[in-house]
Amino acid sequence: MEAPDAICTCSSPSSSFEHCRCTPKDKEAAPAEDTLAPQDGGLQAWLFLAASAMIEALVWGLAFSFGVFQSYYRTQDAFKDSKMVALIGTCATGVAYLSCPLTIVAMILLPGMTRWFSTIGLVIMSLSLAMGSFATNVTHLVLSQGIAFGFGGCIAYSPSILFMPEWFVKRRGLAFGMVWAGSGLSGVIFPLLLEKLLSRFGFQTTLRILSVLVFVLAGPFLYFHKPRIPISVSRRLTFRFLFKRVFIFYQIGNIFEALGFFLPALYLPTYARAIGTSGFLSSFTVTAFNLASIFGSISMGFLSDRYHVQNCIAIATAGAAVSIFLLWGFSINIPILLVFSIAYGLFAGSYSSTWSGIINEVQRADPTSDPTIIFSFIAFGRGIGNVVSGPLSEALLEADCWKGQAWGAYGSGFGLLIVCTGVTAILGGLCLVMRLFRCNKHEDSIQCVP
Repeated sequence: MEAPDAICTCSSPSSSFEHCRCTPKDKEAAPAEDTLAPQDGGLQAWLFLAASAMIEALVWGLAFSFGVFQSYYRTQDAFKDSKMVALIGTCATGVAYLSCPLTIVAMILLPGMTRWFSTIGLVIMSLSLAMGSFATNVTHLVLSQGIAFGFGGCIAYSPSILFMPEWFVKRRGLAFGMVWAGSGLSGVIFPLLLEKLLSRFGFQTTLRILSVLVFVLAGPFLYFHKPRIPISVSRRLTFRFLFKRVFIFYQIGNIFEALGFFLPALYLPTYARAIGTSGFLSSFTVTAFNLASIFGSISMGFLSDRYHVQNCIAIATAGAAVSIFLLWGFSINIPILLVFSIAYGLFAGSYSSTWSGIINEVQRADPTSDPTIIFSFIAFGRGIGNVVSGPLSEALLEADCWKGQAWGAYGSGFGLLIVCTGVTAILGGLCLVMRLFRCNKHEDSIQCVP
């Protein structure tokens, strides 16, 4: 009988998120499990989590704070007449999501390069911000601060997705929630910082400062952004889960949720100025949203480790929809708008923390699927909604016919935008429709009947 060609080490044989690395037997033997750093705790696991959170904070914290840039760009003669300003922010976040499957597959096929992806991504992010500082029109900003920054951000944070199943198994939902909270924490700081920098130096110098800041802050953490099992990877790529009913339901809901999720963060500063608020308080609406999302992400991550993911999505969906229609819809002054920012950040900002639970459900339907590949396609779906939301929001603002005809924010010129955000938040809970069916596992799929 022929000897095996590789020696494999799995992070958790008993877990539904089993994650294995294999080394050809003519190379260095795979280390035994007891020689590896511990899972779900220990100094190295927490340092990896800290590195992931820092990179997450820089990638998404800057992207989610674009509302401050957008409010500034609309006051500049070179940009204010363009209808593409919102596209800069949606490209930054959308491309970062849309590139995820391609980046993850590249990391799997090029295992020897995985440790370098974070560094390469951060270099691209820094260069894209520097290039944006020389922009003379909105197209230049879309290509640099938007597309290039988003692509670099995806390359930088993708190792977090690939390596997380090695470091955290039982606490994976909480770990992802803490990483997502990194973007919320930076989202508290960046809007205030950007407001001061833009008002004092203008966008050119601000982008150059950010270009340096990105690498200075992330650089010391790059060493810890590494796999738990430092062996060449040999993994099976399978995409059968894409055709499973359970994945399709969750993905459609995920796309709808993303279609409206980013709009408040983009337009809150602009709306705050429209109701007579300026300067610090207008930017503080985004700060409040991001601050609340920290607690929302961690709390939802904790809940997703203990309760069914549909219960978690129901909480996020209901809270987001109520806050949009009742708080933002009837906000006529800054105190109510700040209450909305907090409520929306707490509930809508927690939606991504349900992804670990979604992955678990998809793997039940298709045990051969790889959790990182599932994650990348969920991110891809979020990217679709995000990119579409940019031009959609501009069209809604231009077509709004309720201005002066309805009460509260609905008659402010943002009425259609608010309704769209609320409706998409409700549709984000589409997976709850599966509860209308009696579902039983049959062979390799989930069969549901009324």
